[in-house]
Amino acid sequence: MEGPTVQLVVTCLVDALAPQVGRATVTVLERAGCQVEFLAGQTCCGQPAFNVGMLTEARRMAGHTLDLLDVTQGPVVVPSGSCAAMMTRHYGELFAATDREQQAERVGSRVRELSQFLVDDLGTGLRASCDGCLVAYHHSCHGLRSLRLRHQAEVLLSEVEMAELEGSEECCGFGGVFAVEMPAVSAAIMNEKLDRIEASGANILVGGDVSCLMHLEGGLRRRNSKIAVKHVAEALAGDDL
Repeated sequence: MEGPTVQLVVTCLVDALAPQVGRATVTVLERAGCQVEFLAGQTCCGQPAFNVGMLTEARRMAGHTLDLLDVTQGPVVVPSGSCAAMMTRHYGELFAATDREQQAERVGSRVRELSQFLVDDLGTGLRASCDGCLVAYHHSCHGLRSLRLRHQAEVLLSEVEMAELEGSEECCGFGGVFAVEMPAVSAAIMNEKLDRIEASGANILVGGDVSCLMHLEGGLRRRNSKIAVKHVAEALAGDDL
C-alpha cells in the first residue's frame, strides 16, 4: 500500500554538515512508499536559542517554521530526536497563551522522529543489514527521554548483530551549547562513552541524532579508531552497513 506524503524537516546540522543523512532519509522514506516533500524555506527550528534562554530569537525561528509547515499536509518527519522534541514539546511552551498556541499544537501533533514514524506509524518492514558487522547503538538524550524512543531502533536493527554496550542510554556529552560552554566536562563524558564503545567490540556505531554522532565520531577519530559511525537512516538506506 502506498504511504503518505510527508514533509521532511532535514535539520540544520544535516543540511550543513551531514547531507548524506538527508539523502539517506529520503531514500528510506521512498522505499517505505512515501512521497517526500521538502520545503526550501526551512531554517533552524529554534532549539539552540531556546536552550540558552534566548526566547525572543527562538520564537522568531519557531514561528517561521510553524508558518511554513502549517499550510502543508501530512506527517512532518525529522531525522533527529532533539529537533523533533523541540517541535512537539517546546513549541507549545514558547507559544502558550499566545495567538500561535493552536498553530503550535496543530503542527506539533504532526511531527514524527524518523524511526518513530517508520516503526510506529508505518509499521515498515525495512531493516538494516550487515554481513560480519557488530553494531553498537547510542540512544540520544532527547529521543530517549523526551520522545520515549527505544524499541524503534531495536526493530530497525533487529537483523544485524548488536554489541552489548554498557551505558547505551547515557549522555554522550554533546548537549549542544553545553559542549562549547563546558568543554572539559563534555570531553570527560564523551571519553567514558568512547571507552565503553571500544570495549563493546563493535565496529559500527549507529544513532539517531547527527549532533551526538558528530561528537562521538570526532572523539573516535582523535583516538585513531576504525569504528565507523552511521545515522540509522544511512544504516537503512544502504544495501549493507
